[in-house]
Amino acid sequence: MSKPALGRGLGALMAGGRPPTPTAPAPPTPASIPGAPVPSHAAPRRVALDLVVPSPLQPRKDFTPESLRELADSIREQGVVQPLIVRVVGDRFELIAGERRWRAAKLAGLPDVPVLERAATDREVLELALIENLQRENLNPVEEAQGYSQLQAQFGLTQDEVAQKVGRSRVAVTNALRLLKLAPVVQDALRQGRLSAGHAKVLLGLTDPTLQTAAAEQVLKGGLSVRQTEELVTQLQAPPPTGSAGSNRATPSRDPHVVDVENRLRERLATKVALRYKAGRGSLEIRFHSDDELNRILDLVGIQLD
Repeated sequence: MSKPALGRGLGALMAGGRPPTPTAPAPPTPASIPGAPVPSHAAPRRVALDLVVPSPLQPRKDFTPESLRELADSIREQGVVQPLIVRVVGDRFELIAGERRWRAAKLAGLPDVPVLERAATDREVLELALIENLQRENLNPVEEAQGYSQLQAQFGLTQDEVAQKVGRSRVAVTNALRLLKLAPVVQDALRQGRLSAGHAKVLLGLTDPTLQTAAAEQVLKGGLSVRQTEELVTQLQAPPPTGSAGSNRATPSRDPHVVDVENRLRERLATKVALRYKAGRGSLEIRFHSDDELNRILDLVGIQLD
C-alpha cells in the first residue's frame, strides 16, 4: 500500500522534475537581495558551498554520522544529483530543504553545490522542512513533535491547521505533541531510538516526571516490551498501601486487558481516560479541560452539536 503524499509536497518546490545542473558557480546576485521576490520557476545553478548555511527553522537536529559518511561517499562518485532548495538571506543562501545533502557535500569536500532559489516566509520554510522530513521518515518522534509545537507557538496555528499544513490527521498531531510532556530524560531516550514511540505513549500514563524517568530506566535496563511497560505503569499507578494491618499485602494489579483498552482510548482521544470494569459492568471517565477540548473529543466520536 503506497504512502499518501503529505501537504503540498516537495514536487511543488521542484517544479515537476529534476533539471540539468549548470556547471558555472555563481555568488548571490544583486537581484536576490532580502525582500526581493525570487521566481519559483528559477533554474538551478551552482554556488560555493561556504555560501550555503543551515536554517534555524530546520526541525531535524540529529544526523547519523554513519549515514552521512555513506552519502558523502556516494556524492564523491556521483555529485549532488538533486539541487538543494534555498532562499536568499543577506549575502548567504539559507537552506529550505536538503541539509543532509549539504552536510554530506561538506564531508565529501565539494567546492560548490547545485541550488534552487525560492521565495519563502519563515512559516513556509518550517512547513516545507517538516513535509520533506516527514515524507522521507527522517524525523524522530521528538523532532516531529517539536516541529508541530513550533508551528503552533511561532505562527499561532491550531492543531487542526498544523495537521492540514503537513498532511497529517489531527489525532496524529495531538498524539505527537503529547510526547513533549515526557520528562527530558525520557525524551532524550526516545530521540536516540533507545525507547520506541509505543513505549513513550505508555509512559505518558505517568504524570509525575520522576516516575516517568524511573519507569523508563527500568524499561531500558530490563529490555521491556510495550506490553510489559504497560504492566509496569499500571503497578506504578496503583495507590500506595494504607497503614492498616493489611498494609504488607501487595496491591492487586488491574486486569491487563482493561489496562490495554484504557491505553488505547487514551491514545485515540489524546486525553486522560479512566476505565473501571468488573464482571461486565463499570464506568468510563474521559477528562477534558476546555470547551474546545470537549468539542474535539465529541468530533472524534462522531457527535455533532447543533
